[in-house]
Amino acid sequence: MILRRFLTAAPILLVAISPAIGGAETITGRASVIDGDTIEIRGERIRLHDVDAPESWQKCEDGDGGTYRCGKEAALDLDRFLAASRPARCEVVERDRYKRFVSICFRADGREVNRWLVESGNAVDWERYSKGAYTNAHRTARARGAGIWRGKFQLPCQARAERAKRDASC
Repeated sequence: MILRRFLTAAPILLVAISPAIGGAETITGRASVIDGDTIEIRGERIRLHDVDAPESWQKCEDGDGGTYRCGKEAALDLDRFLAASRPARCEVVERDRYKRFVSICFRADGREVNRWLVESGNAVDWERYSKGAYTNAHRTARARGAGIWRGKFQLPCQARAERAKRDASC
């Protein structure tokens, strides 16, 4: 009985953190949302590559004269998006200075999470890193007034810098 359980679980464990085609590391599993551009799978923090979402404390204008917690909304939207097709698979690009994996992630149905964040207006294309990979998605979201584009907002990298009383590096 124990051997049967092990043999059933072993292939799943091998897929959870394994080299992908071409030698790149992948992390697969049920994703929990930490914030609008960071998830956690099996205890590993994963920063979504090339995108920048508002911080959970960040407020944006809603276009009607009010404000809302756009960072919190981005995280909730990301959670709903991920829940629609599990598990997530993340292709590791690198580790950042906080020891998080920096990755491009996909839902079980193949939809790219990073691109969706920009398309839905829940994050911006962080051109400093993406070299314009999500420019079209960024323009489309902006033209539609989706998410943060429905009103005025401060770029997340600028908001972080202002809060930390340092110069922005974006």
